[in-house]
Amino acid sequence: MFTFKNKLVLTVTLLLSFVSVQLFAQAAAPVVQQTKSAWSNPLFLLLLLVNIILLVFIAVLANVYRQAAWLYFKRMKENSSTIKTIALLIGLTFVSGQLFAQDAKVAEAVSPVVDSTIGGLSQAAFYWLLGAAIFQLSIIFFLLVGVRNFIQTQEKEAVEAEVKKPSFIDQFNESVAIENEADIMFDHEYDGIRELDNNLPPWWKYGFYLTIVVAIVYLFVYHVSKTADLQDVEYKKEMAKAAKELEEFRKNSANSVDENTVVYLTDASELASGKQMFLDNCAACHGKLGEGTVGPNLTDEYWLHGGSINNIFKSIKYGIVDKGMKSWQEDFSPAQIAQISSYVKSLKGTNPANPKEKQGDLYVEGTAAPKDSTSVAVVDSTIVINKDSIK
Repeated sequence: MFTFKNKLVLTVTLLLSFVSVQLFAQAAAPVVQQTKSAWSNPLFLLLLLVNIILLVFIAVLANVYRQAAWLYFKRMKENSSTIKTIALLIGLTFVSGQLFAQDAKVAEAVSPVVDSTIGGLSQAAFYWLLGAAIFQLSIIFFLLVGVRNFIQTQEKEAVEAEVKKPSFIDQFNESVAIENEADIMFDHEYDGIRELDNNLPPWWKYGFYLTIVVAIVYLFVYHVSKTADLQDVEYKKEMAKAAKELEEFRKNSANSVDENTVVYLTDASELASGKQMFLDNCAACHGKLGEGTVGPNLTDEYWLHGGSINNIFKSIKYGIVDKGMKSWQEDFSPAQIAQISSYVKSLKGTNPANPKEKQGDLYVEGTAAPKDSTSVAVVDSTIVINKDSIK
């Protein structure tokens, strides 16, 4: 399709071509017989050189315009058709000029007339060359206007594209503006509800792709190559590791135990160590089986200073000086006192032969030691019955 500008160019070209043809037609009859060739005429050569230079400019501008139109697709068809039309008309103009030049030569040979040259050049040739120069200048003008308009359009679109450049959030979500939703709306409708053909957000799609990759890696590592442990196997290994670390911790922190932090030891090796130390150091007063001799019986439920593991540890550590029992904290480490205390605690209910009579207060597990041996106290909602004894 031709735009208004293209139609104007075509009209001007046709008019110039028609005028040049008429000029040649009029000049063909009254041609003056010339004795010199047109190629030796300076005016002819000058006009011819001007036309050649203008043709070179037209060729260069037409090539620039064609490349610009190629980049700008919508204008390519219009502009390229204009250029082709102009080039065709230029060719036709030159062809018609050559034909009339032939006729002029024939007329020159057969009908000599009065001299009507311009600068030694026939009027037909002069007006033709001048008209061709004017015509080419008009083409150059229109090409320059077209290139300028194209450059301005491109600059405007570049500025608009920079202004309307979507933000990172918009690109990340790939959302469509509300005013543009009509472009992605489906034709079907259900109870007045329309559906949009929205794309999934890029972050969702790439996140889904990532889960697929992770699943493939997980399957290969845990079930195919088995280079990593499953959760149950890993749990068992972690528990075994924790048990070893706990044992090591107890070995390193055993000597930091006191009457407030001591716990009843149930390990057979620790109880055996406590028994041996009891036999070597405590049996002289309490008997080898804990039945009691000079000291009280350690196998019944009555205690002078409390029967909890904390009370026993405290009695061994600090001693009962007024009852003749020394402090053992200089002789044994806290870990060793804990082992002796646990062994003494384990003697309850063993019923050895010839036990010493009951001494002290009845101890119920979970109660504290009595303040004295003659009072009746309620500790932790448990009644402690005191007996007149020295245990």
